[in-house]
Amino acid sequence: MNDNNEYKEAENLPVDEKKSSLNELLEWLEAIAIAIMVVLLVFTFVLRQVMVVGNSMNPTLYDGERLIMTHLFYTPKQGDIVVANCVGENKLNKSIIKRVIATEGQTIDIDFETGEVTVDGEVLEEDYINALTTTGDNQGYSYPLTVPEGCVFVMGDNRNHSTDSRYSVVGFINVDDISGKAVFRISPIGKFGFIE
Repeated sequence: MNDNNEYKEAENLPVDEKKSSLNELLEWLEAIAIAIMVVLLVFTFVLRQVMVVGNSMNPTLYDGERLIMTHLFYTPKQGDIVVANCVGENKLNKSIIKRVIATEGQTIDIDFETGEVTVDGEVLEEDYINALTTTGDNQGYSYPLTVPEGCVFVMGDNRNHSTDSRYSVVGFINVDDISGKAVFRISPIGKFGFIE
């Protein structure tokens, strides 16, 4: 009788191994499917990839660099690099990447002779800019000016080669038109890392 049981166990062994292998494969496929779904959800609701176009953010960001931005529960702050939709009548009608210089209620002043930018009476320490701010558009703006509610004032780090809030085709950016904050550079590989 013992010999019979041993024979049945030996007979069932390959079937059990097949079931075990199939179960293991199904578990791997399930894990991969879940991982793909998580990545898709993260990139849909938390992070997005964007590409820098142009030289207006030199020396911080360069043309062709790829960035990751976040937009979940984001509120713009002074100094943040943001991606914004500049759309509307007499606007650029494209997305731009710029630095937030002033937020709602703050007063900004630009001395185009000295190149100094002042927010709420304090000269900004701008070690990130390419050159002092000596150009701007006088169409409709008289400095100092106060940023309206729900808006921000943005400028490129390459101040004299940037179309930004100093120009009427951009103007104040509505907070609702900000897609998110640029937080991480993914290319080129040599610059891979967080954006300061």
